[in-house]
Amino acid sequence: MSGGSYYVPDQSRFPIFMAFSLFLLVMGASSTINNLDDPTSNSVYILYTGFACLFLTLFFWFRQVIKEHLAGLDSNQLKQSYVYGMAWFIFSEVMFFAAFFGALFYVRTFAVPWLAGDGAKGGAITAIELWPAFESAWPVMTTPDQGNEYDLAKKSMAWPGWNHALQWLPLWNTIVLLSSSWTVHLAHLGLKKGNRKKFNAYLGVTVLLALIFVGLQALEYYEAYAHYGLTLNSGIYGSTFFMLTGFHGFHVMMGGIMLAVMLARSVFAGHFEQHDHFGFEAASWYWHFVDVVWLMLFLFVYIL
Repeated sequence: MSGGSYYVPDQSRFPIFMAFSLFLLVMGASSTINNLDDPTSNSVYILYTGFACLFLTLFFWFRQVIKEHLAGLDSNQLKQSYVYGMAWFIFSEVMFFAAFFGALFYVRTFAVPWLAGDGAKGGAITAIELWPAFESAWPVMTTPDQGNEYDLAKKSMAWPGWNHALQWLPLWNTIVLLSSSWTVHLAHLGLKKGNRKKFNAYLGVTVLLALIFVGLQALEYYEAYAHYGLTLNSGIYGSTFFMLTGFHGFHVMMGGIMLAVMLARSVFAGHFEQHDHFGFEAASWYWHFVDVVWLMLFLFVYIL
């Protein structure tokens, strides 16, 4: 399994299972979104199958890695590769969200002003001729083409003012997520000091806060659809809003599951030692990343 100081893993089918699971997940997600208005579409079942395959692959793959670690098969080189692997994974997630924030920046800074005739682009002149009454504003609560293709929102999810701040769900989501970042840090400090009781307590609070965040976001989505008329079909504002907040909510669920698994390993199996706990440490890195992304979302999607 290893030669000298360099770790050579055994042959494994898990990578090909993961590739197949991700293929199903991506195809199912894209097909489901494209067929939202088709009640006869079965795309959602492909999406569910992709999720099931993904979680089963992760479960058995990580179980194998944990068994190897507990058996003392890890080398220093392998442990270092875990660090690099998690760092590159988080970097790929940074690029993932950078693409969506870039799309939001382009729409707000260039596309919408051009449609209103601003700027020196030739398309701005055409836009004035086609849609002379369109005005540049964000959030875009109307569309240049007033057909039946879009369900226009009646109200945006933007900052409602200090008089209604306490009823504004994004503010409470921010408080919850920032609090969870602090509690996971306290859990880490407890583990590094060998205080398992403190570690379990603060990690349990973190998992609970993750569940609260997801619940509040579900309530926010209900409010958007039922009371604000804001849907995925509400033009570019609806598309960018649900794209950014929806993907972030999915990452919160992923991070919450990671931390819940770490909590279960600690409580039921006594895993993680004072100087040997990279599994939890990697999950905490991911959770802090999710918190930073939310702060950017809160600023650029809700406030500005």
